[in-house]
Amino acid sequence: MPTLFRLPWMGLSLVFCVSSVALGAESEEEIVSHVFPSLNGNFVAERVLDGLSEPAAIEFLPDGRALVAQRDRGLVTVADFKTGVRSNVEGLPQLLVYSGAGVHDIELHPDYPKNGWIYISYSEGEEVHSTGVLDRFRLDGNRAVDVERLFTADAYSEDAYHVAARIAFVEGYVYVAFGDRQHPPKAQDNSNHAGTVVRLNDDGTVPEDNPFVGMEEEEGKPKPRPEIWSYGHRDPMGLYRHPETNELWLHEHGPRGGDEVQQVKKGANYGWPVVSYGFQYEGGPVGMGIPWQEGMEIPLWVYVPSIAPSDLVVYQGDAFPAWQGNFLIGAMAGMHLNRLVLRDGEVVAEERLALRLLGRVRSIAVDAAGLVYLGSDNGEVWRLRPE
Repeated sequence: MPTLFRLPWMGLSLVFCVSSVALGAESEEEIVSHVFPSLNGNFVAERVLDGLSEPAAIEFLPDGRALVAQRDRGLVTVADFKTGVRSNVEGLPQLLVYSGAGVHDIELHPDYPKNGWIYISYSEGEEVHSTGVLDRFRLDGNRAVDVERLFTADAYSEDAYHVAARIAFVEGYVYVAFGDRQHPPKAQDNSNHAGTVVRLNDDGTVPEDNPFVGMEEEEGKPKPRPEIWSYGHRDPMGLYRHPETNELWLHEHGPRGGDEVQQVKKGANYGWPVVSYGFQYEGGPVGMGIPWQEGMEIPLWVYVPSIAPSDLVVYQGDAFPAWQGNFLIGAMAGMHLNRLVLRDGEVVAEERLALRLLGRVRSIAVDAAGLVYLGSDNGEVWRLRPE
């Protein structure tokens, strides 16, 4: 029977009706689905895969199969969501799998049909001394071949969190976002890669027009790393190229409140930990308790309280026409799919979809038909389609 959720909103009590239905018997062929409401009509969430562990990223191959990165198992799985058939990729380098460390993202090269390159970011090192790295490989059946190390971030920490390591391609360059590794001051110190977005050529070399290329050490400031494109980031868990404008967009975790959505700009400072819209976990302000100061970027959107954003897609599919150009953001603490509607570069509406029933949404992908796929920390992948 339908499940009712009663949620407080602006002093009112809104009731959402979510229908659940299981088609078929208790077997491997069982399809579990839920019907959810939205501002543009109902949609159906169908479970297409389970038995995973923290699916941190989903990337579709041209043949319709998907690569699924399982963070806390250190695995990349090739999955067919139509049949449920899956197999793990063999031959990947040794990963550090511990707490928040593991495999973080996977992305196809824009010319994948021609060159076959797949890019992967993951944690490397020891439990007390680890960092994030970027490799690329080709797939021969279910085996990784031609594995190359492209970049090792100087973002070492004794802590396993705030690695981030999301990947995006823009105009042939590969961008990777790294968290502050729970050492906030590093995000303002460009002599390391913690709390930065780096920009590389697709072979891992440094583009000559990066903002800090050729800069020398200044009095009181060490020499900045030439790979850095932007800095002052805390824990950027979403990174995506806007398919219409080619702008690079990012979202990141705040502390207690203050998750931010930002356009990533060349050489820009995003303020952490000098400014923040959130508060320290133990209470009290971040820095001087101000959300902005001159020389630092103002976010497009802020979540207070936090939703713990996980992944980011700018929707361009045909299945949900009303979502065209919208930002779709996974919410882990919020346990929903967050939709931001933009008009003329400003957010004009926010909608929270598939509330709670699918669990902590960690990854998002869109297939060739425009259907949306969500990976949840329940170890499941769900496909969204119009009712």
